[in-house]
Amino acid sequence: MVETNVEVKLKSGLQARQAALFVQEANRYKSEVYLQKDEKKVNAKSIMGIMSLAIARGTSVTLIADGKDENEALDGLIKLIQKEE
Repeated sequence: MVETNVEVKLKSGLQARQAALFVQEANRYKSEVYLQKDEKKVNAKSIMGIMSLAIARGTSVTLIADGKDENEALDGLIKLIQKEE
């Protein structure tokens, strides 16, 4: 299992379209992937879970991955949420 803290740099945070792209990217990996904001941890492969966190730009979140491709999963998701539009 690997985890890292990262700041969301997307202009609109992880809302609607960006949340859908994030979930789509998370589903590319076999590993279990979670996103945690404060004390709330959700499955990163669930659009409803991601939307429930209401993540705005500048928010610090924790990405957690567990599985055979956990490092690739974290790398791909970090690139996505740190992309400055």
